Amino acid sequence: MNPSRLDCGVAALALPGQAECGDMALVKDFDGGTLVAAVDGIGHGPDAATAARIALASLEMDPQEPVISLVVRCHEALRGTRGVVMSLASYSARHSLLSWIGIGNVAGILLRKAPAHGNAHEALLLRAGVVGSQLPPLQSSMIPVAAGDTLVFATDGVRNDFATSVLLGAPPRKGAERLLTEYKKGTDDGLAVVVRF
Repeated sequence: MNPSRLDCGVAALALPGQAECGDMALVKDFDGGTLVAAVDGIGHGPDAATAARIALASLEMDPQEPVISLVVRCHEALRGTRGVVMSLASYSARHSLLSWIGIGNVAGILLRKAPAHGNAHEALLLRAGVVGSQLPPLQSSMIPVAAGDTLVFATDGVRNDFATSVLLGAPPRKGAERLLTEYKKGTDDGLAVVVRF
């Protein structure tokens, strides 16, 4: 993971008994923005970790590319592996916009610091599929981001009923650690990524 101008926190935990975690994150700055990725190698153990590393290496090459192009590049690089599920968010600091996409079951939520019209959060639309094996029709969405908003990605090793209250007032690193500690399933690798704009 590379340092970012954004305030970021990442926490990962391998399935008990496994030496490697197949859930990995990338936070990569580029000119005018930042790419945030949460990648879950299918299954667990060394083969899952290898697939996740291939995906992250592919994303790092050109992080400024549109998220759909990045998914297609990962798909090509991952052929012949277990594949991954992933969620990506590309933040444009210049326009205060977030373009995001999710393939598989890596949850994505944007928590609003100052909700407009009662919308305290926005959820990423996830499309069924596996990057490297079965890509669904790809469609990203774009949403405005304001100072103080918080992006959360969580793999399926984290219970999907996690309470966003664990993030309130906490620095992103502490929030990611608390989210993983309090809501881990213990039956798979787990990853939580928290980014504050």
